[in-house]
Amino acid sequence: MNVTPKLVIGNWKMNGLREASLQLATAVAEGARSLPDDVRMVICPPFTQLDRVAEALEGAGASLMLGAQDCHTAVSGAHTGDISAEMLADTGVRYVLLGHSERRQAHGENDALIRQKVQAAEAAGLIPVVCIGETMAERQDGRAATVLASQIDGSLTDNFNGVLAYEPVWAIGSGVTPSREELERTLLLLRGLLQSRLKMDDIRVPILYGGSVTPAQAPTILSIGVLGGVLVGSASLEARSFLRIAEAASLRLSSQPLSGPYRS
Repeated sequence: MNVTPKLVIGNWKMNGLREASLQLATAVAEGARSLPDDVRMVICPPFTQLDRVAEALEGAGASLMLGAQDCHTAVSGAHTGDISAEMLADTGVRYVLLGHSERRQAHGENDALIRQKVQAAEAAGLIPVVCIGETMAERQDGRAATVLASQIDGSLTDNFNGVLAYEPVWAIGSGVTPSREELERTLLLLRGLLQSRLKMDDIRVPILYGGSVTPAQAPTILSIGVLGGVLVGSASLEARSFLRIAEAASLRLSSQPLSGPYRS
């Protein structure tokens, strides 16, 4: 039976100088070699470290791929400080994060802009990872489902064939995660919204969870059958913790004690 690999994406955010980035990427690449083929890893470093990390990932194949944290809507032009999707693809990037809550909040990005970025990423052959999620106020007001539906409807293209990442804003960096039951309900809601929005079988659109994912929490989170993987923030900045999360994502390893240098 073919099993769709779980996706474990590490978002380094604005962290990493040259030597430390190379050491971290190299350590992750070495550990990824021992992972079964039912898990895929992606590293999303800052733009300045893409070339450096790409060197460390050479020869890793599909088990460990390069990602980026954002892209511009245009192919080229007078956009000082921006990076196009084509530039990312030229560097060896396969995945690109779009619509992260930190971009939505700190840079005022809205759904319409994110959809344009998705179109640019798709045109360049990249796999867009679109982030959505509700704030604490929206959650407490009972508007979470409405907000998520609006973000899906506004951010995704009609023939979207990327990845959806659910990151409740209230959980990011807080150390707090939804209960297993609450998360499972939300994931089922998202699958229904995807099917309605895309008007097709949504099985091809993996849904990830992100928001203070740690090695300790990962086994419980990843045991939810509908979940396609996780988007990891601070825990991806240390090879041991990131690889432990990847091991938890593997069906072949999650039922066994963790082995090797990444066991507890």
